[in-house]
Amino acid sequence: MSERKVLNKYYPPDFDPSKIPKLKLPKDRQYVVRLMAPFNMRCKTCGEYIYKGKKFNARKETVQNELYMGLPIFRFYIKCTRCLAEITFKTDPENTDYAMEHGATRNFQAEKLIEEEEKRIQQEREEEELNNPMKVLENRTKDSKMEMEVLENLQELKELNQRQAQVDFEGMIEQYRELEKKEREREKEEDEQETKEMLERALVKRLRDSDSDSEKEEESRSSSQSKTAITNKPTDVLTTDSPRDSQGTSSTGVKRAKIESWERSVGTLGGGGALGSLVVRKKPAAAVIKVGPAVTASSSSSHTDSKTSTSNFNNTKPVNTQNGSSSLSLLGAYSDSDSNDSE
Repeated sequence: MSERKVLNKYYPPDFDPSKIPKLKLPKDRQYVVRLMAPFNMRCKTCGEYIYKGKKFNARKETVQNELYMGLPIFRFYIKCTRCLAEITFKTDPENTDYAMEHGATRNFQAEKLIEEEEKRIQQEREEEELNNPMKVLENRTKDSKMEMEVLENLQELKELNQRQAQVDFEGMIEQYRELEKKEREREKEEDEQETKEMLERALVKRLRDSDSDSEKEEESRSSSQSKTAITNKPTDVLTTDSPRDSQGTSSTGVKRAKIESWERSVGTLGGGGALGSLVVRKKPAAAVIKVGPAVTASSSSSHTDSKTSTSNFNNTKPVNTQNGSSSLSLLGAYSDSDSNDSE
């Protein structure tokens, strides 16, 4: 097992290679090879197209009595894919290509022949010019003459086309001017439309600003009214001279005197109804009340108010004011004065 990869074989000392019989094979023997079609071809028997790159199992042989610079030429045998007709082609080392031999025709062969003919003519001309300088001059004059003829023919064709076309250049220019005029008018209209829209937006913005200013004025007015309402403190009730019996005053026609700002109280009593009901307002001395049924009703109401005030006074607790004095003494003084007046 260790010798299965060995390339060198053992030769005994008495080995004689001349005694080995030579294998005699024919020179035109064939081998089976796998190849692809080197060009597009068409079968002559059935007309089937065989495209370049089609794979075949071909038979290969060496062409006898044909060499190119010592290189052998090989021939290949393939079968048509449709009718199984035999097609042969061989190598062409001179042109680095393949040459069609039998059974099919090569497509695009005409173009190849034209190219080969052009190359052959060009080579012959170069060889002639290389050895004959007069031939070079003749070829140059011939080429220049050919170019002049081509230019003249081209000019004649242009003139013929202009005569037959009958193009109105003035009309074309006028049409172009009209198109330019329309384009300018359209641009002008667009500019006017844009300016109009901008002015409308500015006007709407100004109207909104004016509306907001009016709203601000209304808000300022309402705030000023609220401020004036706030300046009337709830403790001003202690110093007001308005009569307590509103019914009697309304019946007798006595008007309430205007309270000045310096006469208002500076106390900090809250605006709650509990302490407000404890305060007993003193009657103004200047007011003269006639005796009548309305006065008796007011006096009876004042007696009931004094009773309720005294009962509430007994249940309440002393409250300190800003001056530090007890508010109950003040309320007691008011209640005593009211009782004396009622008597």
